[in-house]
Amino acid sequence: MIHQEVKLFSGTKSTYLAEKIADYYGYPLGDVTLQRFSDGEMQPIINESVRGAYVFLIQSTFAPSENLLELLLMIDAAKRASADYITAVIPYFGYARQDRKDKPRVPISAKLIADVLEAAGANRIMTMDFHADQIQGFFNIPVDHLKSEAIYIPYLQEQDLSNTIFASPDVGGVKRARTYAKHFGRNLVICDKYRKKANEVAEMTVIGEVKGADVILVDDLVDTAGTLCRAADKIMDKGAKSVRAICTHPVLSGKAYENLERSKLKELIVCDTKPLNKKSSKIKVLSTAKLFARAIRNTHEHRSISALFVEG
Repeated sequence: MIHQEVKLFSGTKSTYLAEKIADYYGYPLGDVTLQRFSDGEMQPIINESVRGAYVFLIQSTFAPSENLLELLLMIDAAKRASADYITAVIPYFGYARQDRKDKPRVPISAKLIADVLEAAGANRIMTMDFHADQIQGFFNIPVDHLKSEAIYIPYLQEQDLSNTIFASPDVGGVKRARTYAKHFGRNLVICDKYRKKANEVAEMTVIGEVKGADVILVDDLVDTAGTLCRAADKIMDKGAKSVRAICTHPVLSGKAYENLERSKLKELIVCDTKPLNKKSSKIKVLSTAKLFARAIRNTHEHRSISALFVEG
């Protein structure tokens, strides 16, 4: 029998998603306010008892870094208010791209963020599509790593994929794209890129035959959209009939929207782990709210999370 009461709270920048999660869960968001001192210093205040409760704090940690700080302060507030178990629900986990030392004298930021979340008092992390799966190993607490395949596969099953080929925009994303190719029994092609510096692709080669095919690029996030648009243009130049893309996290910074509009990419399908900076006729958004609500319920009821991937 489950004794602990569930309490759902949202950070200020993720309310748009948290409200939908709470609606699917069937329980209203808890009352939390964010006060600021005159210099901008934040003070989140939980305006109801959480003593002995299972607390889920929903906040993505996209830029600015204040979003991460707000989450940390909420965790600390819940801990000091005697919450029994605190889960940080982070649909988009920022700083995940810095997961190793790829050059001298740089931080492994993903590991640092993991340590800080634990130090603040989080008992569990729930997130979607880390930039690299091994980031789960940076934590010494349980991590529920949800997969966007549970969102995209049911969506794609409703589409005509008879002429479809799946593609990875870079070598690092091959495993992700192969998951879709294997599931639907379709071919896979790879775009091999070379960077001179971050966010700037110098050269790209398409490995595989795409002539006459409808190609779907698969990635975990789209930032400036430089790689994605270069891949789409290269694939079209090789004779593809059309190119679409599915990317979990719509970071879309810098000239991303301009790059998308100028590219040969027909459509970009993203999740709502981060709000769009502006609307675009090329971008379609699918909601993660139902999946997160089911994951929260399974966590509270001590049921399997991996079962959600099978049920999709």
